[in-house]
Amino acid sequence: MKNLIVINALILSLLACTNNAKKSSSKTGNEAEEINKKVEQMELTNKEKAVALLVSLETGDQTPISFINQDKYIQHNLAVGDGLEGFGEVLKNAPKGGFKANVIRSFQDGDYVFNHTIYDFFGPKIGFDVFRFEKGKIVEHWDNLAEITPPNPSGRTQFDGTSEIVDIEKTAANKKIVEGFVNDVLMNGQTDKLTHYINPKKYFQHNSVVADGLDGLGTALKYFADNGLVMKYDKVYKILGEGNFVLTMSEGKFGKGEHVAFYDLFRLENDQIVEHWDIIQPIPSKSQWKNNNGKF
Repeated sequence: MKNLIVINALILSLLACTNNAKKSSSKTGNEAEEINKKVEQMELTNKEKAVALLVSLETGDQTPISFINQDKYIQHNLAVGDGLEGFGEVLKNAPKGGFKANVIRSFQDGDYVFNHTIYDFFGPKIGFDVFRFEKGKIVEHWDNLAEITPPNPSGRTQFDGTSEIVDIEKTAANKKIVEGFVNDVLMNGQTDKLTHYINPKKYFQHNSVVADGLDGLGTALKYFADNGLVMKYDKVYKILGEGNFVLTMSEGKFGKGEHVAFYDLFRLENDQIVEHWDIIQPIPSKSQWKNNNGKF
C-alpha cells in the first residue's frame, strides 16, 4: 500500500509540475510520435525507456514513471533523496511550466543506458545520466551536471558534434583503448603516449575552455602547471560504451584540489580518440548528502 501511495503521489506531482508544458517538448515530429506510440504499447527498449523518462520531465507524461522499479531505486545524485520518494521531492519543486530535457545522445551497454542531455533544470545545464536496468526496470541512477557555458576557443559547445553510432562490433576494443588512455595519461601522466591514443591530426574538443587538437590540450595542461592547478584522476569506476562512443566515470581532484567527479565521453575512429565531451562536477562533503549511496 505504501508503494502504491508513493507512485500515485509521484504521478500527481509530475502532472502538476508539467501540465502547462505538455505541448513544448523538444522531442517533436515523427520521432516523438514514435516514442509516444511505443510508450503506449509498452514496447520500448531500455534505451528508449531511459529517454522517455527524461523527456517526461517536460511533457508531463506519467507513464515512464512505471519504468522505475518501485521497490528498488538507488539514487547517486547526492542532492536527491533515495528511492522514488526522493524523485518525487524533486518534481514537487519544479518551476512553473516544468523542467525541460533534450536528449542529444543515448547509448546502451548491457544493462546500462547513458544519455547526454541539455536541461533546463533549475537553470540551463548539460548532463550525463546513467541508468542501470534489471528485468526491464530502472533500479539505479547516476549523473553529472554542469552549467551551460559559451562556446570554447574552437567554437564548439558542450553538446554539439557527431552523434551517429557506428562500429558496434568494436565496442569492446574501443572501451579497452579508452581504458588505456585514462590509466596511462590521465591517471599516471604518461603524456608521451598521447599520440598513441589521440589522433594528432583530428581531435575535436568540447571542453568549455580547451581548443581543438593536441595543441589545445597542451596549452590547457601548461596553464594548469604554470598556475599551480591540478587535474588528477584517482580512480575509474565505470567504462561504458556502444560502438564508437565510450563514457568513463572517474573520481579525482581539479583546479585547486577540489574533490570532483569526471564524466568523459569519447568518440573513436580507427582505434584512436577523435572527439571528447566532458562534465566535471564537485562532490559535496558527506554532511550535505541527501542519500548515503555515494557518487559512484
